[in-house]
Amino acid sequence: MTGNDVAGLQRRLAEFAAARDWQPYHTPKNLAAALSVEASELLEIFQWLTPEQAERVMDDSGSAHRVADEVADVLAYLLQFCTVLGIDPLAALAAKIDRNEVRFPVRKRGGEAGEEGKGEAEREGEGEA
Repeated sequence: MTGNDVAGLQRRLAEFAAARDWQPYHTPKNLAAALSVEASELLEIFQWLTPEQAERVMDDSGSAHRVADEVADVLAYLLQFCTVLGIDPLAALAAKIDRNEVRFPVRKRGGEAGEEGKGEAEREGEGEA
């Protein structure tokens, strides 16, 4: 077993933390803060790049390695956060996509959705700025 599915990775992270007696520090607040810090470290890689440079960041092995490491850190803290709070991250994502498909209907060319493509808020006039 490789353990590279979400549940397997969550189990490996929990075992890693338990072996080091880190569980007392893995509170929702601490994990959310750590997640924010790691996301900021990912952003830092791109901070002063032009859009064109950012699109090519994975072409350089050094920057590609840094990006992959920061993505791993973000994902590790997110999975640990979900474990602590009992959130199924894939179910949460699927539910969010479902809600966004209703909130942000597909627009026809020209920018206007047909009545059937409008979300409930738009039909009730709540979507107007």
